[in-house]
Amino acid sequence: MFELKDKAMAEEIIAKLKAANVNLRFMHVCGTHQETLMRHGLDALLKDCGITVSQGPGCPVCVTTAREIEEAITLARKGFTVASFGDMLQVPGRTLSLQQLKTDGFDVRMVYSIEDAVSLAKNHPSKKVVFLAVGFETTAPSTAAIIAGNPPENFSILSCHRMIPPALKTLMTMGELRIDGFIEPGHVSTIIGMKPYEPISRDFKVPQVIAGFEPLDVLMAVWMLVQQVQHGEARVENEYVRAVKPDGNAKAKELLRKVFKPGDVAWRGFPVIPESGLFLRSQYERFDARVLFADALAELKGASFPEPTGCLCGAVLRGVCTSSECPLFGCGCTPQTPLGPCMVSREGSCRIEYLHKKR
Repeated sequence: MFELKDKAMAEEIIAKLKAANVNLRFMHVCGTHQETLMRHGLDALLKDCGITVSQGPGCPVCVTTAREIEEAITLARKGFTVASFGDMLQVPGRTLSLQQLKTDGFDVRMVYSIEDAVSLAKNHPSKKVVFLAVGFETTAPSTAAIIAGNPPENFSILSCHRMIPPALKTLMTMGELRIDGFIEPGHVSTIIGMKPYEPISRDFKVPQVIAGFEPLDVLMAVWMLVQQVQHGEARVENEYVRAVKPDGNAKAKELLRKVFKPGDVAWRGFPVIPESGLFLRSQYERFDARVLFADALAELKGASFPEPTGCLCGAVLRGVCTSSECPLFGCGCTPQTPLGPCMVSREGSCRIEYLHKKR
């Protein structure tokens, strides 16, 4: 354990990175890591050391597909009460967002937690409340706990939960860019632990370090990755030992296994990723909006959902281009007028870069 505000240690790490004389490309999969990199100028500092750290598919709002957004919009248009987090309401669908639908008088609610959505259902038993459930392994246990706890019969979810490790495997399999190492998300890892990442290092010979979110956490993770590369190693290390245990959170993992089953699902910017989605098991289908309201959603079957013309959110999420390389970045696509989810979400790389580069 080290002091998180240790300036001398940070300077020592930077000096060692410069002395290493490397040309490496690392990827993180967490919007909070991107915020740390940009807010504290670590992205530019590391580039001076020959190290590029790009953001991958670590924003749950961003990787939620246009089809899933349109499912929620369709249900709201047909008289259902749709509830979700504020960021999700802002993401554009084919022609409008849930927030715009709310402005038009449809029953769309912003909530701060799934518990708020359950309370809404309890307080309005005549309404059919659908919660747009978004997030990785960090937030999925909260959804699982609610479903396992037998919520009101007028409550259901559109599960858009996803798992990080299958996406890492797909990134390596696609081979679109060189990835010399992954900085793994601390929040997700508190749940799943270290073991789910091990096949990535084993099969693709890529180093991985689970990291916390302070600037020194990120610098230390980068140094640990550089050391692995220099020593010809490829294994999973844990920088975030103060929060992440090797086996993660056993209770949360058991809850996920009880309520959800893994399934194939598309991610924005990606093809269908095998076994990366979390779907309700058959015994909980009475809370599955896609099963309950299949007739209402039937019109979406076979429909296509292209990205806005010129939007490169998908490429940004795969790390094959930066936010500033998108022709719409800051030029028609801003936090006030977002054209893609990467400019909407607080964890989206476009929004983060726009806010910090514009200072």
